[in-house]
Amino acid sequence: MENRFPGHRDERRPAAQTTRLAAEQDRELAMAEMYAECGLLRELAESSGVRLDDTVDSLTALDQLLPRWRDDPQVSQWLGTDAGLYLGTVIRRQVPDARWRLAADGRPLMVLGTGFELDATTIGRDWAEQGAPQLAAVYRAASDG
Repeated sequence: MENRFPGHRDERRPAAQTTRLAAEQDRELAMAEMYAECGLLRELAESSGVRLDDTVDSLTALDQLLPRWRDDPQVSQWLGTDAGLYLGTVIRRQVPDARWRLAADGRPLMVLGTGFELDATTIGRDWAEQGAPQLAAVYRAASDG
C-alpha cells in the first residue's frame, strides 16, 4: 500500500527530538542550579574567608583549608558531597560542553565534552575525608580534556 503522507513520519521525528533535547537541557539546568547551592561548603568557606566564585582559584583556596571537619565523620561526608557538587559546578561553568547527568543509581555525574564522566560527589568525599585528590587538580585535569 502506498503511503499517502510521504515524509510525515520524518517531519515529526525532528520535532520530537527537539522537544526531547529541550526537556533534557531544562532538566540539566535545574540540576545545575540545585547542585550549585552547596550550603554547608559555602558556610565553611565564608567562615574561613574563602570566596566561592566558581573559579579554579576558589578550588585552590578550599584545598588549602585546614581540615578541622575530619573530626566529625558525618560533617565530613556532607561537606564532601557539597565539595564535589561545587567542583562540578565550577567545571560546568568553566569547561566547554561540560554538563550534569544522573547515573542509573541517582548519583550526579559530571560529563565532559570528551564523554569522560567524573563522579563528583565521590571525589568530593575523598577530598573531605583524605585530602586527596585536590579539587583544583581535578579541575585542571578536566579542563585539559
